[in-house]
Amino acid sequence: MSVPVRAGGSRLVCAGCGAEPARDDPFPFACPNAGRGDDVDHVLRRELDLAAVEFPPDAGEANPFVRYRGLLHAYHVAREGGISDEEFVALVRALDERVAAVDGHGFRVTPFARAAALSDAVGADVWVKDETGNVSGSHKARHLFGVLVWLEVAERLGLADPAKRPDLAIASCGNAALAAAVVAAAGGRRLRVFVPVDADAAVMARLEQLGAVVTVCPRESGVAGDPTVHALEAALAAGALPFTCQGNLNGLAVEGGETLAWELAAAGTPIDRVVVQVGGGALASACVHGFHEAAALGAIPASPRIDTIQTEGAWPLKRAVDRLGDRDVAYAVTHRSELMWPWEEEPHSVAHGILDDETYDWVAVVEGMRATGGVPIVVDEATLVRANELGRGTTGIDVDPTGSSGLAGLLALRERGEVGDDERIAVLFTGVSRTNHTETKEPTDAELSGSRHPVAERL
Repeated sequence: MSVPVRAGGSRLVCAGCGAEPARDDPFPFACPNAGRGDDVDHVLRRELDLAAVEFPPDAGEANPFVRYRGLLHAYHVAREGGISDEEFVALVRALDERVAAVDGHGFRVTPFARAAALSDAVGADVWVKDETGNVSGSHKARHLFGVLVWLEVAERLGLADPAKRPDLAIASCGNAALAAAVVAAAGGRRLRVFVPVDADAAVMARLEQLGAVVTVCPRESGVAGDPTVHALEAALAAGALPFTCQGNLNGLAVEGGETLAWELAAAGTPIDRVVVQVGGGALASACVHGFHEAAALGAIPASPRIDTIQTEGAWPLKRAVDRLGDRDVAYAVTHRSELMWPWEEEPHSVAHGILDDETYDWVAVVEGMRATGGVPIVVDEATLVRANELGRGTTGIDVDPTGSSGLAGLLALRERGEVGDDERIAVLFTGVSRTNHTETKEPTDAELSGSRHPVAERL
C-alpha cells in the first residue's frame, strides 16, 4: 500500500537555535551552528507536518522501516526527489537482506507482551519489550539502520557520490559498536570504532570479524570526558561521518530508534508508564518523540509517563534536572555548560552500557519527563543486579544488566511507593547478555506472557 506524501512533510530543525540544514545536504546530521561555543544545546530533531502524514494502519508488515516509512525523513526527501514508494520499499528490503546476510536475520517487530511471573514479583502490571533478538542483539541497530537508509537515499538522489564514501565513525564499547559494525558492513561502508581500554574481548573480536577499524582510547590524566568521544570528535573534524547513537552528533539516529516506540503504540495495549534506561539519551529521546507523534496522529490516547534511570556510577541527567530546578526548559537550551558537563570521575557499573559521561540528548528527555510527569531515578548496584536476576529468572530472556536496568528503575519506584498496583508499565529489555549468550531462540509473545517461560525453568 502506497503512503501519501507531500512536499515538506518532514524537516530537520535544531531545537536549540532553529537552524535547518540545506534540503540537499547529503549529510544533515548536526546543526549548522554546532561548535560555535555559544552554550546553546544544538541538537537536530526531525519534525513532521502532522497534517501531511498518518500513523501506518498496515499491521501486517513485519519490517518496521517499511511499515513506518511514511514517518521517516529519508522517505519524504526520497519522494520529493522522484523516488517512488515502490522504489523506496525495494531499497529498504534490499538493505535489510544485506543485514540478514551479515547478522543472520533482518529487522522485524520485536516481542511485546505481559510478563506474568515478573508482574507477580513486582506487584504491578509489567509488560516487556524484548530487543535481545533484534539485529546484533540490541535496540541500537534501529538507530543506525535509519541512518544507513538516509545515506543510500542521498546517493540515489545524487546528493552524495557513492565512489567517494567518507568513513563512518562511532565511540562505543558494546552494543552500539556491534550494531554499527553490522549495519556498516551490510551497507558496504568502512567503519572506525573508538573503544575504551576495558572493552570486552568478545566484542572486540566480533568488530574485527565485521571489518571495523578499532582504536583503543585510554583516559588521560587531567582531561575531562570520555576519551572515546574525544577521539570520535577528532575523526569527525577530519571528515568522517557520525554513525553514532548520540543525538547531538547525528539527529537522524534518534528517528530510527522511534520505530521501537511506534511498535509499542501500535500494539493495542494502553501503557501508563515506560521506565527507560539512559546513557547518552538517544533511546529515551526516541521514546519521547515517538510516543508524542503517535499520540498526535491518534494511534494512542496520550503519551505514557516517561521515567528515566541512571546508575550511581554516573547520573549526569539527574544532576542536570536537579540543577535546572523549576526553571523553564528554555533556560536549559541556552545554558548547557551550567547544567550538563562530563562526569568528573571515570564511571563504573555492572550496567556499563549506560555509563556515558554526558547525556547528549538530554533536553528532549527533560521535556518528555516534564510533559508526562516522569522523573529521573538513580539506582545502586545491588538493585541493578537484583533486577537482572529477576528479569532473567521470570521471563527466561537472556538480557544483560544494562538491558534490564529499566526494570531496576521500576523496582526503585515501586519501593518508593510511586507505582500503583493497577498501573501498566512497559520496560525495555534492550540488550542480550554477551557473557552468557549462546544461540538461543527468541521468545514469542505467547511464551513471554506465560507464567513461566520454558528457559526460566533451567535458571
